[in-house]
Amino acid sequence: MRELVAVALTGQAFVDAMRRAWDDGDAVVPIDPRLPGPAVEQSLGSLRPSRFVQADGEVTALADGVPVEDGDALVVPTSGSTGIPKGVVHTHASLAASARATSAGLGVDPATDRWLCCLPLSHIAGLAVVVRALTFDMPLEVHERFEAEAVLDAARRGATLTTVVPTALARFDPAVFRRIIVGGSAPPAVVPPNCHVSYGMTETGSAVVLDGHALPGVELRIVDGEIQVRGDMVLRCYRDGTDPRTTDGWLPTDDAGALSPEGVLSVDGRRGDLIITGGENVWPAPVEKVLHELASVAEVAVVGRPDPEWGQVVTAVAVAADPTRPPTLDDLRDAVKAALPAYCAPRGLELVEALPRTLLGKVQRRALGSG
Repeated sequence: MRELVAVALTGQAFVDAMRRAWDDGDAVVPIDPRLPGPAVEQSLGSLRPSRFVQADGEVTALADGVPVEDGDALVVPTSGSTGIPKGVVHTHASLAASARATSAGLGVDPATDRWLCCLPLSHIAGLAVVVRALTFDMPLEVHERFEAEAVLDAARRGATLTTVVPTALARFDPAVFRRIIVGGSAPPAVVPPNCHVSYGMTETGSAVVLDGHALPGVELRIVDGEIQVRGDMVLRCYRDGTDPRTTDGWLPTDDAGALSPEGVLSVDGRRGDLIITGGENVWPAPVEKVLHELASVAEVAVVGRPDPEWGQVVTAVAVAADPTRPPTLDDLRDAVKAALPAYCAPRGLELVEALPRTLLGKVQRRALGSG
């Protein structure tokens, strides 16, 4: 019987534990050791592993564990829209397909390139870096957390490839790497030439699109404004046995987007993020891009607040670059109206000390109470 093993280790210790489990024919679910106790218990109760390798290395047998199928490799927790952890089941075959597609898209040379993983291994982006290296038997360096100086040191010692989030990209010179995948949140306004903006999700095994172009082996289509993906790297199912794919293998992503006549993908955002104000559709991302260019704004997220007259009002939740001289609503409105239709301009401004973000840098819109 193949078991699911929960692992709360970090860095190379996690990689070693994962490889031991795979050698035994078992699958692994990563548990972020930084989670508070109740959140860990919720994950274990929802995903039902048979063993738990705790942060101190102690192994505990768990009751009511549910076995996995032959070929299953990873069950990656994702909260989705409910906040309740559900596990995305990836097989060794789907992980290998993802690794091959991304490596081909980047032009990776297994003989000369070396991967650095400086992302959390509790998320698919970090796991995918490890899997790419293992798939092609490439040198791999794993850091327990992102630290700019450690990243630069890894590059000096031979690392040529890595994946980072935009906030991390701003903290070191990206030119020290041959190729960098940038994902997890909105890319910077200017992307260095050796950096490639990715689109993907846990269910697709990480990146399926780089710089708007589908990776080899990836099919894209738009159905009623929604991005759908098909390919061998797509999940087998969720841990509860449900399969989100259509009968012919397409994965609805719940992301809105469009394909150009040349097949270049543009992503508008999660369909639930759309703001409908006075009958007009406003996507947060273009508005946020404009507002990020203001010197007075350090961070900003755009959400819709309920309004009896407009249905929703476009609202900017902003962190001031200088708290003593915060941006004004008029500043924001003028900037947006100079670049976008007037209905996109915020009608509300909320100043906060920081935006709630995930470990990968994505703004947690649910925590902002959008909608």
